[in-house]
Amino acid sequence: MDSLDEMLGLTPGSTLIRDLGLALLAGLAGLVAGRIAQVALKRLLQRLPPNTLRHAAVDAASLPLVWALRLAGLWGALELLLSRGEAAALQGLVGNLYLATTVALATWLGVRIIGEASALWAKRASGTEDTFDDQLVPIVRKTAKVVLVCVGGVMILQNLGYSVGSLLAGLGIGTAAIAFASKDTIANFFGSLVVFVDRPFQVGDWVEIDGVEGTVEEVDLRTTRIRTFANSLITVPNSKMTVTEIQNWSRMKKRRIKLEVGLTYDTKPEQMRAAVAAIREIIASDERFHHDFYLVNFHEMAESSLNIFCYLFTRTTNWAEYMQVREDFLLAVMDAMAQLGLQIAFPTRTLHLVGAQPPGAPPAMLRQTPL
Repeated sequence: MDSLDEMLGLTPGSTLIRDLGLALLAGLAGLVAGRIAQVALKRLLQRLPPNTLRHAAVDAASLPLVWALRLAGLWGALELLLSRGEAAALQGLVGNLYLATTVALATWLGVRIIGEASALWAKRASGTEDTFDDQLVPIVRKTAKVVLVCVGGVMILQNLGYSVGSLLAGLGIGTAAIAFASKDTIANFFGSLVVFVDRPFQVGDWVEIDGVEGTVEEVDLRTTRIRTFANSLITVPNSKMTVTEIQNWSRMKKRRIKLEVGLTYDTKPEQMRAAVAAIREIIASDERFHHDFYLVNFHEMAESSLNIFCYLFTRTTNWAEYMQVREDFLLAVMDAMAQLGLQIAFPTRTLHLVGAQPPGAPPAMLRQTPL
C-alpha cells in the first residue's frame, strides 16, 4: 500500500482522505446491501405459502441476514481505517469484536429459527385431538433457546478473550449458595416432570389447583398458566403440583344433579306417590340422563316442606350443555307438579298463640296497667 501510494504520488494527508472515502463507501455499501436484501426477502415471503417450513425459515433468517450485511459494511470500513500504521494496534481487538458479533448474529438466527419452527409445530399440534403435544411445544422451545443462548454466550466470551474455564472454576466456589438460591427452580422443574409423566391435566382442561380454578393455557418448565373464568391469567408454580390436590373437572365422565323438591304440608300421601313417579318418568324418558343409576325418593319431613330427594347424572360434561339440561329438568318438574295440583313449598312458620281469640270473635279489651 505504501509503495503504491509513492508511485501515485499520494501524501499522508491525501491517503487519509482516500481511506476515509473508501471506509465511507464500504459503510454505505453495507447499508445498501442490507436494504436490497430486506426488500427481496419481503417479496419472497409474500410469494411463499404461509404456515410452511420454507416460509418459516426465510422469515427467521431475514432480519439476521439484513443486519449481517449492514455490519459487514461497518467492519469493512473499520478494517480500512485500522490498516493505517497508527491504528494497527487495534486490529486484534476489532477482530475479536468481529468474531463475537458473528457468533451473536448466528445465535440470534438460531433463536429465531427455533421460534418460527415451534410456532409452526404449535399450529399443527393444535389440529390434533391429543393435547400432550400442545404442552410439549413451549417446553422444547424454551429449553432449546436457553441452551443455544448459553452456548453462544460462552463462545462470545471466548472470542472477547475471557477464560471460560477460570470463570466456571470461580463459580464453583459459590455452588452451595447457588444451589440454595435455586431450590425453588429445582422444585418447579420436578413439578413439571410430574405434569408430563403423570399427566394429571393437559392444555385446555378445566382444573382447580390450590384454590385456582380455570382453563390450562400453557405448561412450561417453571410454571403453569391458568385462565380463570373471570378472564384473568394466573401463574401457578409447578412445585405445587407435587404437594397439592389437583381437581381435573374435564376428566368427568358425567355430571351430577343433586337437589330437593319441597312440597307443601297439605300434600296427601297418594299425591306424594304420584309426584315421585312423575319425576322418575321425567328422568327415564330423557336420553340426556344416565339411566343406570338415579334416585328419586320422598325422604324428609322438613320444617316447612315435604322433600323429594333427586340424585341423577347427565351424559354431557360440558358446562353450558349441563346447565341447559338442568334447567329443562327443573322446568319439567314444575310442570309435572302443576299438573298434579301440587304446590312447591317455601319457608313458612305457623304460630299458635295460647288464649288467642277464635276467628270472628270481637277483639278483647286491653287492660291498662298503671306504672
